[in-house]
Amino acid sequence: MDTGLLVLRLVAGLLVAGHGVQKVSFRLGGNGLAGGTAEFRHDGFRGGRITALAAGGSQIGAGLFLAAGLLTPAAAMAAMGVMTVASTVKWHNGLWVQNDGYEYPMVLVVASAVLALTGPGRWSADHALGLTPWPLWVSVVAMVVGPVSGLLTRVLLHRPSAKKGTTRYAQAAD
Repeated sequence: MDTGLLVLRLVAGLLVAGHGVQKVSFRLGGNGLAGGTAEFRHDGFRGGRITALAAGGSQIGAGLFLAAGLLTPAAAMAAMGVMTVASTVKWHNGLWVQNDGYEYPMVLVVASAVLALTGPGRWSADHALGLTPWPLWVSVVAMVVGPVSGLLTRVLLHRPSAKKGTTRYAQAAD
């Protein structure tokens, strides 16, 4: 079981972190911070650069902590939050990834939830520091707060659709 949890943590955590690296740099196929900013603006979010930095930083931190098995419930909660936002962006495309759907972010949300519930396993920073097992209530709180925080982020930062006649340039100025 510990080997399976290690593999799950490494794959899910490093994918979440890599997703964040793409938002803020030219690494891993990213378009730099300007590209991440443009992506958020294109997806209808306010804040531009700060939003891209916050999302990218959250994904990098949550992903690396998840991969290491460090403060696993908090790392899983943060990963679920940012990937829930990603799911909401892709929701209108349907489930499947070949149609740019929310399948991929959903898998990362579920993998993070599983790690919050099971704990990181014996080969983790949490175990080495004597932090495991986490109480069940901590895991449940993480599994609720993560996605809810993502949905609240979407509600608070997403701007209404542009009115006819508004240029894309004018929208980007928000």
